Amino acid sequence: MSQARQSAASTEAATESVLEDTRRANLARLFKPQSIAVVGASADSAKAGSQALKTLSRFPGKLVCVHPRETEIQGFTCYPSFADLPEPVDLAVLAIPAQHCVKAAAEAAERGVGGVFIVSGGFGETGARGAKLQDALGEICARTGLRLLGPNTSGFVNPAAGCIASFVPGVDTIGTGHVSVVAQSGGVNLSLGYLLDRLGEGVSIAAGLGNAVDVGTRDMLDLLAEDENTRAIALHLEGVTDGRALFETLKRVTPRKPVAAVVAGRADIGEFAVSHTGNLMGSRERTVAALTQAGAVVVDTLDELAQAAAVFSRRRLQPKASNAMALITGQAGPGLLITDALKASGIALPELGPTTMEKIEALLPPMTFIKNPVDTGRPGPGFPEIVRAVAEDEAIDAVLVFGISEPSVLDPVTALRPAEQATGKPIVFGTLGPAKDLEKAHDDLAVLGTPMAIGPDRLALAGVALDADARHQWRLSHAARTTLSPVREQLTGPFDESAAKQLMRSYGIAAPRSVLCKTREAALAAFGDLQKPLVVKIAAEDVPHKTEVGGVILNVRDEPSFSAALDRIAAIPTKTPNRVLIEEMAPEGVELIVGAVRDPSWGPCVVIGLGGVQAEAVSDSVVGLAPLSETDAAVMLEALRGKKLLDGFRGLPKCDRTAIASVAIAVGQLLLDHPEIAEVEINPLRVNETSAVALDALVVFGEKS
Repeated sequence: MSQARQSAASTEAATESVLEDTRRANLARLFKPQSIAVVGASADSAKAGSQALKTLSRFPGKLVCVHPRETEIQGFTCYPSFADLPEPVDLAVLAIPAQHCVKAAAEAAERGVGGVFIVSGGFGETGARGAKLQDALGEICARTGLRLLGPNTSGFVNPAAGCIASFVPGVDTIGTGHVSVVAQSGGVNLSLGYLLDRLGEGVSIAAGLGNAVDVGTRDMLDLLAEDENTRAIALHLEGVTDGRALFETLKRVTPRKPVAAVVAGRADIGEFAVSHTGNLMGSRERTVAALTQAGAVVVDTLDELAQAAAVFSRRRLQPKASNAMALITGQAGPGLLITDALKASGIALPELGPTTMEKIEALLPPMTFIKNPVDTGRPGPGFPEIVRAVAEDEAIDAVLVFGISEPSVLDPVTALRPAEQATGKPIVFGTLGPAKDLEKAHDDLAVLGTPMAIGPDRLALAGVALDADARHQWRLSHAARTTLSPVREQLTGPFDESAAKQLMRSYGIAAPRSVLCKTREAALAAFGDLQKPLVVKIAAEDVPHKTEVGGVILNVRDEPSFSAALDRIAAIPTKTPNRVLIEEMAPEGVELIVGAVRDPSWGPCVVIGLGGVQAEAVSDSVVGLAPLSETDAAVMLEALRGKKLLDGFRGLPKCDRTAIASVAIAVGQLLLDHPEIAEVEINPLRVNETSAVALDALVVFGEKS
């Protein structure tokens, strides 16, 4: 490279670095402003600009309006334009029609405004004309460093800063807390804010991203990772266009701040792929797998999301492969429900140690169940000592305590404080009772930093969420470290099964000895060279699923049966009727499916599931993002509902899980090495005590989703 080119490249890099610094600083200015201007402010209470100004009326910083004709609105000074402002504001709220927003954003950027929030709709969600306006906004942000929230969103709130940047009445009642909300929907953002407020938690920052022209989920996560007021993050996703980048961001953020998430689209399984792999890997499944692998905890509803985030804002378990919990309950019925929910989620409630049980026995009446759960009956004076004894048990990582509210016999702070001070282990208190009692208990426990859940179901959810967070962080700490692979020669398709298996072998995946024959004569000549019994398969490139057309004949042992098998395959309609693959039969074992799909957002995704012809019908599979580590693959296998089939179930061989993991890792690496490949499937992968052998393989070239 010439000196002139090097100098130009250096200058360009420096400019990009300055612009990125500006964007980062302006993002903080947008969400933590010291000064705000409302564009489109109005005295007409029916207009969004009027409500936006009203909700900002208690903003402690400088608040002004930009209006071409008015000099004062609702008691706030108006300036004709951004250029007339005495100094640049940190945030400008644009409550004006879509067609005027581009000009206003450009003027704001020129004046040095940090960020804008656009209330209006009428952009990309409305069609080509709106998309053109949206693209223009994006270009302004990319060129100038101006940050933009929206358009088409209800805004954000930062109660601690007194900044309620929203046109929705009543949103200013949401209290200050330590949970931040990032939602792709403005309505979901407000819903979560209100849910957290009802839980007595409030929010730190809660933002609805809307069309997300500029500020997106990754920007918010990076901002909140550095925010002192944020202890936990509640995340809502509908669709993800930059999945791999979001995955990398979450891997950085979740070790620092716990993230709970809800993903829309439970009924969406995406487009079918050519192979079974795509059927087993719907778009939501890929998203959930990616979030989990990156350390987030995915829940099913907004109510669960608010509760999980509220718990995370107060306590967190240390990263661990599995956690053991104890339950102490004052009522047996709720205790059974909590126990059932915990065990259904795979959480161990181990029997307490002899010393622990001796201490508890001395504090409770005879015949009380004390092994774990500990059923105390109506709490008595010794309840705090029971909680402490259980928490001090070496086998226990966290303690859940449930008791119906009875202030005369159970003060939560008195009951839990000794155990927490002595052990430092997370303790979560669950209760039900009169609203005033619950509010007092919540506030008292908040001083201790102890989470409180209303009812047995939410207490169980708290335990499940704490466990999941610890396990995900342990998995993340053992994640694969991405390394540069040697440049691989680009492959061209299509591939038949023989070529696909040869590619598998080059990645260390075993396949039976076989011979590809293009004529009947070649097949007859090859018959004697292979160990019997044999399997004879159609090898036509235009028949991807051989079993569906009767193109797989098993247990061929002699020449007459071999000749009959060739006749059957020749009768199948295809462009190459005599093309067959003759293969030695593999040893018996359990059949799995291992495959990978190149998702347009998340990149290479690997699936492991129960295989064979029942793969889709059974639909027992789990997804992970490549590259996989050995830990990732082990966690995936453990997540299969039918995992008992791998452990010698009813006469089946005990499967070599390490061999399965190696195949999954290799399949993921194959897609990472070969961007020209869209999908790979091994179905079935036959596994026994000593091996994992690819009995069939499919490679698909081109783009797949």
